[in-house]
Amino acid sequence: MPPLSASGVDRRLFLSSLLGAAAAAGLSGCADSSAADSGAEGAATAPPADKVPSGTSLKISSYQGVQQLQFKLAGLTDLPFEVSSWANIGAGPDVINAFRSKSLDVANNAGIPPIQAHYQGYDAKIVAINITRKPNYLFATRPGSDIESVKDFKGKKLAFSQGQAQGVVLLRALKQAGLAYDDVDLVPLTSNQFLTALQAGQVDIAPLANSQSPAYLKQYGSKGAHTIPTDVVDLLSLLWAPTSVLADRAKAAAVAAYIPRWAKGQVWAYEHPDDWNREFYVKTQNLSLAQAEAITELANKPLFPPSWDEAVKWEQETADLLAEGGFVKGFEVDSLFDRRFEGIAAKAVSAEYRK
Repeated sequence: MPPLSASGVDRRLFLSSLLGAAAAAGLSGCADSSAADSGAEGAATAPPADKVPSGTSLKISSYQGVQQLQFKLAGLTDLPFEVSSWANIGAGPDVINAFRSKSLDVANNAGIPPIQAHYQGYDAKIVAINITRKPNYLFATRPGSDIESVKDFKGKKLAFSQGQAQGVVLLRALKQAGLAYDDVDLVPLTSNQFLTALQAGQVDIAPLANSQSPAYLKQYGSKGAHTIPTDVVDLLSLLWAPTSVLADRAKAAAVAAYIPRWAKGQVWAYEHPDDWNREFYVKTQNLSLAQAEAITELANKPLFPPSWDEAVKWEQETADLLAEGGFVKGFEVDSLFDRRFEGIAAKAVSAEYRK
């Protein structure tokens, strides 16, 4: 696919609007101190210690309180380190900014934020992988839309966040439908702006998580809003951390101890859908039980691969796809994976949850 034409989105304006001054500085070649120190940090090759030193703490992302709730319900609260804060941060650009400000040590995201961080000159590594086999996003239309398929996206305004999973899902869907980037109007937004943009008719299409669509359709379905499912999969759900965190022996040991509990929490939620529906979707997200059940019907079975080879291949395809459109510069993604942590999640779960 060719880069966007002049009638599309200006790259520098696009990136600056999405990621702020810090990202713009990174794009202009002014890498921050984490990148400048990457040589020293990259020397952290020793396996993580089996025991977490006393007094070690981590700042962990827990968007909408998911991690704490899973740990509480699954009986996984016996962490061998202190959690100094559970940050309600989920969007990739927000996570990167939190990493930069040292207000976050480890986060759960999709595959695209680590690519975006690399492009900005920020050094962070992937430490755990959960493979997603079924689509967890679908495309929602604005009220009154007559769009019925991805091919109908041609000439339409599409909500696009290049630093988030929703962005790569959209790009893969366009490629699958044979549409070039300059066949559409990509509107730079972050995912927390998608619903408002749809409601106001500022965009024709936005990719929404399966968990978002029931409430949107309940409110706007009678006004002509509808969804367009595809078979496009965002393959990776992952844990990642700044290289500076992983270069700290105590924090690296804490991250290694966190990974098994992260995996087991997801398995618990998958195996106890009725409890998870009531405790999370109904009590904390204010959805009806029927809406919650519709979401969990689409839930992916957690899969934690002993080998990361498939994940690396998919991440490379994603980076190449972004480079084709001029969104990032091409690079080899192997550098994004800290193989010291490979297999830790897989060892923590039963065989049916290993790929």
